Amino acid sequence: MIIKLYGAQRCHKTIYYQELLLAKNIEFIFLDIEKNSQHAQELRKLYENKKLNFPTITIGEKKLRNPSNKELNKWIDKLSIKKSAK
Repeated sequence: MIIKLYGAQRCHKTIYYQELLLAKNIEFIFLDIEKNSQHAQELRKLYENKKLNFPTITIGEKKLRNPSNKELNKWIDKLSIKKSAK
């Protein structure tokens, strides 16, 4: 399962999620929407209003917009369960 983090390097929330995922030793792809217009377009496609709502984390098909620690951990735990079941 691929985890993507859409955000901007200057954003403190984006940095927070990067550090959180790194601390949990979870592989993810960081997509800087300010430095790469293709990443910005990909993020716009996730939302009906086509806004750059960041930070956004996708875990497979699940989209999390600025999730709380509790919500993010819930989805990370579900991912871990799936990984261990393989």
